[in-house]
Amino acid sequence: MKYEWRKQEKNLYIPKQKPELVTVPEQQFFMIKGQGNPNEEEFAEKIGVLYSLAYAVRMMPKQGYTPDGYFEYTVYPLEGIWDLTEEGRQLDTLDKDELLYTIMIRQPNFVTKEVVERAFKHVEKKKPHPFLKDVTFDTIQDGLSVQMLHVGPYDDEPQSFELMNEFAKNNNLERVAMLHREIYLSDFRKVEPAKLKTVLRYKVKPVE
Repeated sequence: MKYEWRKQEKNLYIPKQKPELVTVPEQQFFMIKGQGNPNEEEFAEKIGVLYSLAYAVRMMPKQGYTPDGYFEYTVYPLEGIWDLTEEGRQLDTLDKDELLYTIMIRQPNFVTKEVVERAFKHVEKKKPHPFLKDVTFDTIQDGLSVQMLHVGPYDDEPQSFELMNEFAKNNNLERVAMLHREIYLSDFRKVEPAKLKTVLRYKVKPVE
C-alpha cells in the first residue's frame, strides 16, 4: 500500500483552520536557499530542480535500483522557510525583494547519502540544471511549534499569523525566531488564490 502523507501524517500536514500546538520530529530534506521575490523566474527554477531530485528518488526502482527499506509513497509537498534581510526588517511594508528563503522537499527516512548521490547523478545526466549544484541535503527538527491551515492568497497570511500570535500568547509561549515555515498543499499555478491551502508554522518555547 502506498504511503500517503496526507493520511498517515495528518497532524503535520492537514491541520485545522485555527492555531494548534504540534511537535515536529526530525525530518530530512532536499533544500536550496535564495533571496528575492518568489514571483520571479529564479524561484520557479529552484522549485523545478527540487522536484527533479525528489522524483529521481521516488522512481529509483523503475531505474533498476531499489534502496534498502524503500516503500511506495507520494512525494511530499514543497515547503519554505521565510525570513527578511536586515534592511527588509526596517521597512513598514513588505518588500518581497528583501525576502530570504530556503525551499525544500522532505524525503522518506530510507533516503541515505548513497541514495542522494544517485539522485544527483541521475538528474545531472537526465536533466542538467544550473541550480543543481546549490541544492543540499540535510535534517531539520522544528520541535514544539504553533501551526494552522491558511486558506486564501499568500498576501493574506498576516491575518492568520495574528491568530497564531494570539494563541501563543494565551498559552504562555513565545516564538523562537521571526522566521516561519510554509507548506504548500496547493499548486498556485492551478488553484485560484482564494482556494490556496498553506500550512503556516513557527517554532515556539515556553515563556520563562
